[in-house]
Amino acid sequence: QICLSLVKLLFYLAHSPLGSIVLLDFQPRQFVMVDGNLKVTDMDDASTEELSCKEDNDCTLDFPMKSFPLKCSAVGKCEGINEKKNLFNAYRYFFTYLLPHSAPPALQPFLSDILNATGDLRYGINETLKAFEKVLHLYKSGLYLQKRPLLLKDYISVKGFRITEGGDYKCWPSYSYLGCLLSVHSAEEAAAICNSQSQCQSFIITQQRTWTGRPLASFQSSLTNLIPDANAVVYIKRSSSSGERL
Repeated sequence: QICLSLVKLLFYLAHSPLGSIVLLDFQPRQFVMVDGNLKVTDMDDASTEELSCKEDNDCTLDFPMKSFPLKCSAVGKCEGINEKKNLFNAYRYFFTYLLPHSAPPALQPFLSDILNATGDLRYGINETLKAFEKVLHLYKSGLYLQKRPLLLKDYISVKGFRITEGGDYKCWPSYSYLGCLLSVHSAEEAAAICNSQSQCQSFIITQQRTWTGRPLASFQSSLTNLIPDANAVVYIKRSSSSGERL
């Protein structure tokens, strides 16, 4: 969410009515989340000036560990230098820390491609935004789940119960520090996650939603904390001893 919001902001800065705007003091402390959107807190160090040049050799974009040769345009400006400077700073201050392992395994290669392409400045801001929106579409639609074995048939569904707040084991990246609470597209994906965790014996799809509208599933290793709830369903592994007794 943070990276996509940042890319949308940089897209606007690259195509603003004032021209391409560069953030000269690009640091995480310069940004804040407001209602799910990233905002710049200080525009004092923003500039529309682009580096002047006479030849391509005048257009090297330098960073502490990397340099990029750019083209000198016919009007004597280094082509796209403001956009590329913003994008590489987004890569080194945000993408490298937030993108790895921040999506289901099937989507991680797409994020790795974005990470590598922005790290080498092979993508401009237009291509970067398009790539992020593709990943978001796959994530929200559940298309990344195609051609996977159906595992929900291995679970018993028990209507009229839910799991109490707080879990009996923890997992990563859980939405709750008390237990294992993960975003899922459906009960079928939750069953696949439960199967992948040795502790998991049951799960419930909660009423909570993430910023993408996906539900959160709570995973449990026991059934000792079930409470009645007419609107809930608990899914229990058929192979579990608890499930057999039930």
